[in-house]
Amino acid sequence: MSRYDSRSGDPTSYRDRRSDSGLGAPTGFGGSVQHSSSNRRDYDDGGSPKRNLSLDGLPHFEKNFYVESPAVRAMTDAEVNEYRQQREITVEGRDIPKPVKSFHDAGFPEYVMEEITKAGFTEPTPIQSQGWPMALKGRDLIGIAETGSGKTLAYLLPSIVHVNAQPILNPGDGPIVLVLAPTRELAVQIQQEATKFGASSRIKSTCIYGGVPKGPQVRDLQKGVEIVIATPGRLIDMLESNHTNLQRVTYLVLDEADRMLDMGFDPQLRKIVSQIRPDRQTLYWSATWPKEVEQLARKFLYNPYKVIIGSSDLKANHAIRQYVDIVSEKQKYDKLVKLLEDIMDGSRILIFMDTKKGCDQITRQLRMDGWPALSIHGDKSQAERDWVLSEFKSGKSPIMTATDVAARGLDVKDVKYVINYDFPGSLEDYVHRIGRTGRAGAKGTAYTYFTAANARFAKELIAILEEAGQKVSPELAAMGRGAPPPPSGLVNWTQV
Repeated sequence: MSRYDSRSGDPTSYRDRRSDSGLGAPTGFGGSVQHSSSNRRDYDDGGSPKRNLSLDGLPHFEKNFYVESPAVRAMTDAEVNEYRQQREITVEGRDIPKPVKSFHDAGFPEYVMEEITKAGFTEPTPIQSQGWPMALKGRDLIGIAETGSGKTLAYLLPSIVHVNAQPILNPGDGPIVLVLAPTRELAVQIQQEATKFGASSRIKSTCIYGGVPKGPQVRDLQKGVEIVIATPGRLIDMLESNHTNLQRVTYLVLDEADRMLDMGFDPQLRKIVSQIRPDRQTLYWSATWPKEVEQLARKFLYNPYKVIIGSSDLKANHAIRQYVDIVSEKQKYDKLVKLLEDIMDGSRILIFMDTKKGCDQITRQLRMDGWPALSIHGDKSQAERDWVLSEFKSGKSPIMTATDVAARGLDVKDVKYVINYDFPGSLEDYVHRIGRTGRAGAKGTAYTYFTAANARFAKELIAILEEAGQKVSPELAAMGRGAPPPPSGLVNWTQV
């Protein structure tokens, strides 16, 4: 029996979501009910404390559930430091808990452990190992980790524990857990995991995003759901239409915060968070740590833990072999076809373009030339995007072209190759694009076409490649020093 399963207290206020019988609030978690407004401050843009929002009429809630297992407690400081060093875990903050080495050490309920076993997981990833005890302690958390690191479960599993400790929803109540994500695709994938791991305790979730009719989403909200995964724009629409409210939100997750800021969601995020009680628990996830991401964290979080996997500096997954071809614009398509002839073996191939128009044009040309290609971008309807993703995931159409809408949050197993037909507008997007391959311990390969128009990125690209321990071609190195690109047609694929 997990320590998270013990419930006692007022049977009219709490229930065990795995049965129809009323049970009580969790006890024996090593922490008391957290409901003081004094240990959460709201900050204005200058970083100075603002008056706390009123908590009158809002139910008290519990958020500290962590009890250190005997195995974790027995770890010496030297063993903890060695474990973190081996897994490239860097931590900041006060009273930092030790990492957990196994799922058992995290002490999740049996119904969650059963799902972990079904999924075939053997041990926590580095972000889970350190992030779980931090999240379960009820403190705010900043997590910086590359895509494919297992961060979704790093915040979802503690959220299930959190929900099961709270009073049940009354008619008209909004969610207890709110997860904000930048794209529809990422939001849908998060909900799939929430459904899988929350079903056994009867936790209901819904996904709120634009591009589809509101009706089914409104009905879900009106029925009452404990977990809402949403893109910012559609959520604000639902709030302004009074289809839901955020008064019950006590566990807030911002996933891929850097991407949301890149997409201009800063005003929407501030508007949403201003409607959530200030003593909430906030988990803030990002793959990079630029100044604007740090500034937003300073506004939304209080006294947070910070865990970094690898380095907060931009870097590529070392499991990915990277190749760069310095080409002219007019050479790209012929080189793409030749590359596909060399690598096409039925494996999934993801090709990135800069524009929706380019995406459609190249896809149409590939299909005319007999290649099984489909495209996905923001102008397509949600139904069409879902169908394309389904065809790609199943392998029926193993080539998919995409704009950056699919660069983050796209979770397709066994993408063997990523091709940057157009070089992206930032090195962050480059890292996230190629991060669609080499996931969950697998190896991957990325090919990139690099033109004279991309020369301004050469120096930063070289730094990323060198950090990944790969050789830099003389031609790219010369561009990094400001030399003009070589004459067209003289450079073939060169591993860098």
